[in-house]
Formats: sequence, C-alpha cells, structure tokens
Amino acid sequence: MNYLGIDIGTSRCKAAIFDEKGIQLAQAYRLYDVIFTPDGGAELDSDIVILKCFEAIRECTSRVSLKSVTGLGISCQGEAFTPVDRNGNSLSNAMVTSDMRAESYSKTWPGKFGADRLYRITGQTAHPLYTLFKLLWMKDHMPEVWNKADKFLCFEDLLQYRLGLNPAIGWSLAGRTMLFDVSEHRWSSEILDAIELSREKLATPLPSGSLAGKVNSDIAADLGLAKDTFVVTAGHDQPCAALGAGVTSPGSAIYASGTVECITAAFSKPIFSDQLRKNNLCIYDHTVEGMYATIAYSLTGGNILKWFRNEFGSREMEEAGRTGADPYDLIVSQMDLNPSSLMVLPYFTPSGTPYFDTETKGAILGLRLSTKRGEFIRALLEGVAFEMRLNLEILENSGYQIDILRIVGGGAKSNVLSRLKADVTGRKVIVPNVNEAGCIGAAMLAYSAHSTIPVTELAGEWVKLTAEIEPNPDFSDIYTDKFKKYKELYKKIREIHL
Repeated sequence: MNYLGIDIGTSRCKAAIFDEKGIQLAQAYRLYDVIFTPDGGAELDSDIVILKCFEAIRECTSRVSLKSVTGLGISCQGEAFTPVDRNGNSLSNAMVTSDMRAESYSKTWPGKFGADRLYRITGQTAHPLYTLFKLLWMKDHMPEVWNKADKFLCFEDLLQYRLGLNPAIGWSLAGRTMLFDVSEHRWSSEILDAIELSREKLATPLPSGSLAGKVNSDIAADLGLAKDTFVVTAGHDQPCAALGAGVTSPGSAIYASGTVECITAAFSKPIFSDQLRKNNLCIYDHTVEGMYATIAYSLTGGNILKWFRNEFGSREMEEAGRTGADPYDLIVSQMDLNPSSLMVLPYFTPSGTPYFDTETKGAILGLRLSTKRGEFIRALLEGVAFEMRLNLEILENSGYQIDILRIVGGGAKSNVLSRLKADVTGRKVIVPNVNEAGCIGAAMLAYSAHSTIPVTELAGEWVKLTAEIEPNPDFSDIYTDKFKKYKELYKKIREIHL
C-alpha cells in the first residue's frame, strides 16, 4: 500500500507518493499564476488550483501500481480562503497571504475587539495576511459574495470538498486564520460573533492525522486511487514540512530555504509572552500531537538571489541556456567563501518577522569600487541569514532554545549555502534526505493513521540525514560582531523615509 502527500502552495501544487518505508515512488507538480489586482489584491483562481491538484495526482498515480494509493493528506499554504455556494461552486478567487487589501482592518479592528484578548485566543498578532481581516474586507467590499457564501474554505478543506468529503481542517491550518482558539482547539465564538460569521460556514477542525473521510468512489477511480482511499487532516505547510524533515521534539527547527526563508520550531507547550507578541512570533499547533510551533520568516528570502539573477545575471542566464546548468548554481559558485565586509538589510519586500514592516526599504552598505561580485553575492545572502538569526535570538530570549536547524528547500541542495547559514546563525545545520518536506509530512500522517505507528517514530525511520555542518569557529567572532551592527542597521534605516 502507498500513501499520497499533496502540498498546495501559492505558485504551484505538488503531489508525491511514498511506500510504507517512506521511499518516494512518484512525484509531480503543476504551476499556476497569482492574479494581482490594482487595489493591492493577490488572488488565485481556486478552480484552476484544484484542477491542477487533480492533474498532479493523476500523473503520480500513473507511475505506480494501479489503485495502490490507499490514503492521503493535504498540506497547504496558510490564510488563503475561498467562498463557495451551497453547490460547492467558487464565488470568487482566493485571497492569498500577500493580499494586503485588509490592511486598514488589521489596524483598527483589534483595537475594538481588544488586541491582547485577540492574541491570547489565537496566538497571533494582527496583520492583513490573516483570514480574519480578509473576511472583514470581503464583507464590506463584496457583500453579495459574503451573503451568498455557504462556506469559507482554506485549500486543504476545499480540496477535501472537491474529493467528495465533508470538509475538515487540521488544527495547524485553522490556527493561521486568526479565528481559532489555539488553547481550546475550537473556532472562537467570541471572534466569530464579533464578525457575524457562523461556525457552520467553516470546516470542522481536527488534530493533524485525524480521519476526515473517504474519497468519492467515482472521483477516486478518475484519479487512479484505490476505491476506499481515506483522507486525513494535515494542515499548514510549515508544520507539515517540519514533520517531514523530522522536527518532532523541542530544540530543533526546520529551516525552509526557498523563495521565502522560514524557520519552524517545535515546542512542548504554548507560551503566550509579551516578548513573542511584541516581535510577532506566533504560537499555534504543530502537526505532531500535543506539540506547538512558531514560525519566523523573511519574505525577501531567496527572492534576493532571484533579483540578483534577473538584474545582474544575464551572463549566467545565457550560459544556463547553452549548457542546461542551473543559473543559481552558476551564481552561487562565484560567491566568496569568507565573510563579506558589506552589510545588507534584506527588506526588498515587506519584512516578515519580527517587525511586520511594510515601509522600510532594503539597504546595501559598505560598497567601494574595489567591491567584487563574489563579495556582493555573499553579502546579500548573509543579510537574509542575519534576519533569521535575529528571530532565533528573540526565541531564545523567550525561553525557546534552538540548537539544530534542519534545512530543506532549494537552498538545501547547495553545501555552500547551507554552510553560510550555519556560519551566520551560529547553529549546527543538518541536511535531511527530503525533497518535498510538505508532501512527505502529509503522507506520513496518512500512514500513521492507517498503521497506528506514531508519527514521531515514523519520522525517525523515514527521514535520514545526509550532511551535518558545524559553524566555522574561525568566523564566529566576525559574525557575532556583524550581528550587533546588523541589529542597529534596521533602526538607522527605518529613520530614513524614501
């Protein structure tokens, strides 16, 4: 028997099939486009997303024994939701995380409700990315959709719905809506009453790995699944990926090195502190039973290398076109291996944690005519790593000690990039044998539900380590000194209004 993991992101969906040993048997993905609107909106056509998910599933199942997939789990992006009518038809596009149209609501509504009260219920601090504020915006600006909607579904529960199930939602994904009480594990009546939303219009929240139902038999046949294929709740992509990388106990975290750099840490209990709240570091459910997680992230992340490629990497792009090489690999191969003398504030997009700063611009300091390309490349990547070190320090000061980072994503493929992150953060970096952490985490939850083997035990069996990288002691003092300056850099740049 085999198990399917699906990961629905902002720009693509991925599907992968694993056997009972955790060996990946097949993988497929499909791309789709974010729709940007003139008023600051960022949307996905939900029907296209589900169509692409079905295509990826079919491609995967065509590569294994017919109808051998008996269980599946769904990992997905947070916050995005789709209103559907009584017949399950989409009433509008999904408003995704980067949709900022609800910014005014995130600034004014918490004051009416009680900002501290909101944090103590949800474990989140107000930001326009959350579903709560997007719903308030929709209620005022799209009243016909609000009134007609039978349900508001995130992508995990929407895909379940389209598979023929009564939709359920993993606790970790429910926690990203800012409608969920993360201590009581239920939709918050206080919040729902305040926005005049019935809980019947939301999916049923369940712990990750809970049985949500079975795929409709006709749909299962069309997708190449077994007749009685069951679906379990998985949840938010970051905790799913953390499980898929083997982050199942306190003291370790996953470092997702990709378009957005994100650290997801595992904790044994929730802590609501002024320090975490002040720095916008949330607390919500992990995909491991009884555990919690927090996420720290840089929205610029790997986008900074993409920017460099687009603006300064024409030579590498041309060479990649001729040889089939990866242009990013060609750029990284030119990077200096020693610490840069430059300082970079990586706010080439809104900042992410800890500041949630949408206005301060990025900066590159220390340039001379003698500055070389390799040093410039390294400085850009150091800037992002310093931002993650800042988040790690805040967590440490709040009682969350993280000693080991398990790195996954595009950056994990490069030993040079993994070493840079170890050196800058001062933490040991481990590289697991995981290509699609979200998919394997979701599939692991499905197999655990079927076999009754705890996911913590499965993670130890399925996830193998391919490299361990210790911080270079020769760079320790250099990066400690640069980090002190980095923390002052933000304060200075923020004072300059461009």
